[in-house]
Amino acid sequence: MEMRMSEDTEMGLDLTPPLPPLASSLHDSHLRSHCSACFSPLPPTVLVNTNPSSSFLCYCSPPCSASDSPLHFSSAEHHLFLLLRHSHPSTAHSSDLRAALRLLHILHLPPLHTQPLHRICGLLTNLHHLISPSHNSESDETLTRIRDGGKAMAIARCMRDGTEFSGDSKLEEALLCLVLTNAVEVQVNGGSALGIAVYDWCFSWINHSCSPNACYRFLLRSPETPQFSGESRLQIIPGGNDEIEIQNAVRSKSESIEGCNVHGPRIIVRSIKAIKKGEEVWVAYIDLLQPKEIRHAELWVKYRFSCCCNRCNASPPTYVDLVLQETLAHSLNHIDDNMCREEEIRKLTDYVDDAIADYLSVGNPEACCGKLENVLAQGLPDEQLEPIEGKSRANFKLHPLHHLSLAAYTTLASAYRVHASQLLDLHSEMDGDELEALSLIKTSAAYSLLLAGATHHIFLSDSSLIASIANFWMSAGESLLSLARSSLWNSFVKGRLPFINLSSLQSHKCYECSLADEFEANFFGSQAHNGGLENISKQFLNCVSSITPKVWSFLIKGHHLCKKFKDPIDSNWLQKMETSKIWDFQAHSGCTAMDSSSWDEESTGGYEAQRDTNQERKNLFKLGIHCLLYGGFLSSICYGPSSYLTRYIRNLVDGEESLTGNSSHEMD
Repeated sequence: MEMRMSEDTEMGLDLTPPLPPLASSLHDSHLRSHCSACFSPLPPTVLVNTNPSSSFLCYCSPPCSASDSPLHFSSAEHHLFLLLRHSHPSTAHSSDLRAALRLLHILHLPPLHTQPLHRICGLLTNLHHLISPSHNSESDETLTRIRDGGKAMAIARCMRDGTEFSGDSKLEEALLCLVLTNAVEVQVNGGSALGIAVYDWCFSWINHSCSPNACYRFLLRSPETPQFSGESRLQIIPGGNDEIEIQNAVRSKSESIEGCNVHGPRIIVRSIKAIKKGEEVWVAYIDLLQPKEIRHAELWVKYRFSCCCNRCNASPPTYVDLVLQETLAHSLNHIDDNMCREEEIRKLTDYVDDAIADYLSVGNPEACCGKLENVLAQGLPDEQLEPIEGKSRANFKLHPLHHLSLAAYTTLASAYRVHASQLLDLHSEMDGDELEALSLIKTSAAYSLLLAGATHHIFLSDSSLIASIANFWMSAGESLLSLARSSLWNSFVKGRLPFINLSSLQSHKCYECSLADEFEANFFGSQAHNGGLENISKQFLNCVSSITPKVWSFLIKGHHLCKKFKDPIDSNWLQKMETSKIWDFQAHSGCTAMDSSSWDEESTGGYEAQRDTNQERKNLFKLGIHCLLYGGFLSSICYGPSSYLTRYIRNLVDGEESLTGNSSHEMD
């Protein structure tokens, strides 16, 4: 099945009205912080639950409770909670089971469903593929989840009905497979996933592509939320070879809406490219900044299909896929065969993944930075390079655009920022530590800018990556603004810095580009006159290309690894490196910027230093504004001009009335 455009459409337009879910459920970790009906955050001091017999779910208002609490009991969700308290440890995370129970009840399917279980109400279950035995450990975990989860659902329904479990849970397994195949993670305002939701064929029939032409966003609508005016009409229609299935789905559309969660998280599909009438609409099911092999492995584990989109079938591979897996050999006396190369790449992958996992679980940013920067600069440590037959193995280094390099930049930007925060919390009044903290913050900003520039280079070859690139530019802008506004600059220059206004967008408006005008037009809902992705992007790159050289040398001063990147915006150094075969980084025992040695005596005293420092801060602020507004412009294409990101950017830009050297807002 598939969905196609019913008419021509331009980039950045909603293709559907807000579509209600058939069923939705919060993740277990959010059951006490969000409303189980509409997913809205609960008031901090009030957990509204008008049905005292239910101790598992909370609601933000009586209408939400009245609409959702009966389903909680009638679907056997309440009984599932009781069951999981005492058994079935493999089903501890129950959001998919609860959504499946709700869907099973809404669809009014009898316990002994006699129809084929390949599709239920038009939605693919993928039952046969998901329960097929596999040699893949992740696939085996999925099979165990389906078997245990289906049994738990069936027992919960028997508990509700007061009957004995017969041992048959095929229908429950099919509904769970349907949820695993069709449910999407509900993410709102850039936060972590709140839960999952299943939508009818209008969304679920949209297929995946690694080069999509559409994306989607969520809309939370509590009972008090007024109906939005100007909602788009449905501009996509079903397609495919199964005419009977299409007719049945269209016929059941009104029935499915009547049975759905009217207060649940709604989904809106939006174009990120111009799409012609009759063209198929695609969205991405997974992260696209990964090479083909990893994308295919993830799609197979989750959905049991191999992608055959234009990007995946390209021969030779697309430039994006080439650089995302590009490595550079750093040894002239080595065994040169594919098996050795694959083994070394596997070790590199494990090394980077382990360093990131340790940081996320243990929270030691300093150790993480050391490991990641050493592997980026030198490849694997010597102890992991095992010689064979007297010959050394090639020590492969990651290309700056390799997907592991991008993951490392993201983690390094976070780790340096966290380390600075930890340092200030421990030693808030020591000047030396404040100086080191400022050094860490500027290195974090450098990695954020490097990540944005590197991924933008990839974006120029594939515009379907727009959503990811928007986030990277906004993160870079936020890091640069945080650095420019930090009160820690007083530790850098002896004496108090004079007042500098780094708050107003209008006072720093750039007249070389129309980003500020575009942002104001989006914010106030009017139409800008200088729009167009190509035009705005060209203006933006012209501006940041002139500003970045003024701040980059400052951001990377004293940092050996970052010095190898001549300019994160100018891709000429990348092209030269690609023809040089070897990325010649020398080993440095201390390549992290964990000390304040980059601040010399001459740069920290006197009037000239104060003047230069204020100019540095102005340039950082100006560059941050450009990055932030450009990221906001790209996000408005993906999510609409009225998304939370527009308000968030406004708060970042104009959030402080007057920022002076003694501001208390050092970090985000």
